[in-house]
Amino acid sequence: MRTILVVEDNAELRELYALVLRKAGYQTLTASDGVEASYALEKNYVDMTVTDIMMPNMDGYEFVQNIRSINKEMPILMITAKDDFKSKSNGFHSGADDYMVKPIDVNEMLLRVDALFRRAKIAQDRKLVIGSTELDYDALAIRRNGMEVTIPKKEFYLLYKLVSSPNKIFTRRQIMDEIWGMDNESDSQTVDVHINRLRKRFADDPDFRIETVRGLGYKAVLQLSGKAEI
Repeated sequence: MRTILVVEDNAELRELYALVLRKAGYQTLTASDGVEASYALEKNYVDMTVTDIMMPNMDGYEFVQNIRSINKEMPILMITAKDDFKSKSNGFHSGADDYMVKPIDVNEMLLRVDALFRRAKIAQDRKLVIGSTELDYDALAIRRNGMEVTIPKKEFYLLYKLVSSPNKIFTRRQIMDEIWGMDNESDSQTVDVHINRLRKRFADDPDFRIETVRGLGYKAVLQLSGKAEI
C-alpha cells in the first residue's frame, strides 16, 4: 500500500485530506509543519508528499527543497492559499510536481495524486503498457501481442510523448521543440508527416488512436474495448 505524507498546519484540513486519501486506499502519515514532516520522512518510507506552503518553523518551500536534496523522484503536490504567479513559480522551482490553490475539491486532489503516481511510474520504468501494446523507451521498441515492432526514433519519441499523456493536447510547436529541438529549422509540416505515418502504422491498434484537434495540435486517446476511454 502506498504511503502519502500530508503536511498541513490547519488540523481540520490535515485530517480531511488524510481521510479522503485513506478512503481512496492510501496509507497516510500527517505532520503540522516542515520540521515534523522531516522527522516523519526519516522514520518512515513515504511514496508521496502533499504539503502546504505557509507553515510555522519550516515552510513548504524549504521543506520541499530539503526533500529534493535527498530524493529527486518522490512526487510532491503543493496545496496552498497562495494563488499568485510568483508563489506558484517558487513552488515549482523548489521542486513541487503539481500545485493546487485552496479551497480545493478533494476529488480533484485524488485525480492529481493518481496522475502524479502514474507519471512517477512511467519515469521510473520508462515503459508504457496500454492494453496489449507496450512501449519500451530505452529499447525504442513497441510490442503488441508478443510481437515486436520497430519504428524510426523520431516517430517513437512522438508516439511515446502523446500516449504517456492521454487526452492532453500538444501543439505542433511543443512537439517540434521537444523532439526535434528548439533550434531545428524544420517546419511544423514535419510533425504532420510523422503523425500521418504513425496513424498508418497503428490504424488497427485497438488500444489508442491519435486525434487532430483542429487549430491546436494533436492528442492520443486511449481506447477500451474499441471505444474511446472517458
